[in-house]
Amino acid sequence: MRVHVVSDVHGNSSGLAAAGEGADALVCLGDLVLFLDYADHSRGILPDLFGADNARALVELRTARRFEEARDLGRRLWEEVTGAGRSRESVIEAAVRKQYAELFAAFPAPTYATYGNVDIPRLWKEYAGEGVTVLDGQRVEIGGWVFGFVGGGLTSPARTPYEIGDEEYAAKIAAVGEVDVLCTHIPPEVPELCYDTVARRFERGSTALLEAIRATRPRYSLFGHVHQPLARRMRIGATECVNVGHFNATGTPYVLQW
Repeated sequence: MRVHVVSDVHGNSSGLAAAGEGADALVCLGDLVLFLDYADHSRGILPDLFGADNARALVELRTARRFEEARDLGRRLWEEVTGAGRSRESVIEAAVRKQYAELFAAFPAPTYATYGNVDIPRLWKEYAGEGVTVLDGQRVEIGGWVFGFVGGGLTSPARTPYEIGDEEYAAKIAAVGEVDVLCTHIPPEVPELCYDTVARRFERGSTALLEAIRATRPRYSLFGHVHQPLARRMRIGATECVNVGHFNATGTPYVLQW
């Protein structure tokens, strides 16, 4: 059995269309939407709306963890593009829908997917066609192994669209229970797995996920979220923990074979 796993697609629909080649199934760990490409400030919803120079300014503020200044700049920019009956929410939703239509059309069958922290879950059911199974706090059997899926991220200063509280996230982890492969968007709360060496900051990991790995001992814990982690893989007890990679940049899936 061969399964390809991707995360942090961020608009890479051309790579996604080829990601399932040679695999029995594709697993996607979320973050389909591209709001802003930190490597190319001309790509994404925000530069499309505000221009590349303003997008670059937002990147610099966020990278410096000057989140309040970034929000102030964002508010000013949004005031310039909204009006005439257009709300910020409606503008974002229209842009996200355009990306989702292209990305979901690129998914091969079968695909098993969960949400990332920049995704908008309520829209997925409109675009996930036949052959795409969306799971969150749920399990599925693939080739005789049980895969558990938990989507989204934890609350953070970045205030991305799908962030939830620690208790709600822990409840989804508990609902999955014992599995062979535990698939999440965010990593377990381990410093080496949570630190982004380019952004030079810690992203939020989950202590509930870490505790579940220690208690239930899945074969694999697969995740994304941290684009340039200090450590891409680590063994925690019997479990191989793997950051499957920043698919937007690499276009290469992680291969799981048994």
